[in-house]
Amino acid sequence: MLQFIAKRFLIMIPTILVISFLAFWIIQLPPGDFLTSYVAQLEEMGDTIDPQVIENLREEYGLDDPFLVQYWKWISGIVFRGDFGYSFENNMRVSMLINERLYLTIIVSLFTMVFTYAVAIPIGIYSATHQYSIGDYTATFFGFVGMATPNFLLALVLMYVAFVWTGNSLVGLFSPEYIDAPWSWGKFVDMMKHILVPVVVIGTAGTAGLLRVMRGQLLDELRKQYVITARAKGVGERTLLWKYPVRASLNPIVSTIGWSLTGIFSGSTITAIVLNLPTQGPVMYNALKSQDMYLAGGFLFILAILTVVGTLISDILLAWLDPRIRVGKEA
Repeated sequence: MLQFIAKRFLIMIPTILVISFLAFWIIQLPPGDFLTSYVAQLEEMGDTIDPQVIENLREEYGLDDPFLVQYWKWISGIVFRGDFGYSFENNMRVSMLINERLYLTIIVSLFTMVFTYAVAIPIGIYSATHQYSIGDYTATFFGFVGMATPNFLLALVLMYVAFVWTGNSLVGLFSPEYIDAPWSWGKFVDMMKHILVPVVVIGTAGTAGLLRVMRGQLLDELRKQYVITARAKGVGERTLLWKYPVRASLNPIVSTIGWSLTGIFSGSTITAIVLNLPTQGPVMYNALKSQDMYLAGGFLFILAILTVVGTLISDILLAWLDPRIRVGKEA
């Protein structure tokens, strides 16, 4: 098992480097850069800027350097100094913006993942073990509704319902008096009051999808010969269900952890804009629009790291759940 984990960990390093190169290349594909976009905006408003000033800025930030030189400056700054570069639009270091937004994004994402798995797995098990019952039909109906409803539409509906019932639309993660306040127990409690709406909105589609996967996988396992044989030998239904079929059915769900977290990160952008959440989605969206390459590249790089780390966690959990996953002579 340790050898299996070590191999997966060693594969992570070149994978992250290749992804960082591709991320930096992708954000530079559109023609121009932030300065050209900024000058175009000024010209639309009737303002002008001295060409010499633009040239000095391009030289200062190395925007005219060859691609490989720019990439090396960026990746070496991240690896050796933890410096993700400079955000031209926000006029501050990218690392400061990431620190401001990343931890709140991680909190929302982790709560969403817990909500998704805690709701989908038990309901999927019940739906499979009570096939064609009223509960199964109800779970199936809400599963299809959840998969078909866009997150931003559900956000608008919940905001309206919350405003009608409580007089507060629950927009954002904090009440106005806590937005700029330092962390305290009161601020944490206030965040817990506001986090329910974004968690339910962002997690609904994922919960509905995993519910269908869990139900289908468990139904398939329950019809296999080893289950029929164990039942014929007198193994109790509860023991039989939880020891073998449920464990085998979790394989495809566990394998999605690698992209589920990043899917929540990137897929919640529109929802974050609608709910006015202080997460990375709106910032990254604006960075891509304004071609703020270091800010966009920094977030893409973090998403890549989360994907690779999530895949490693998925591999470890899969190897623990199913020994057949462990490749090598030991298997």
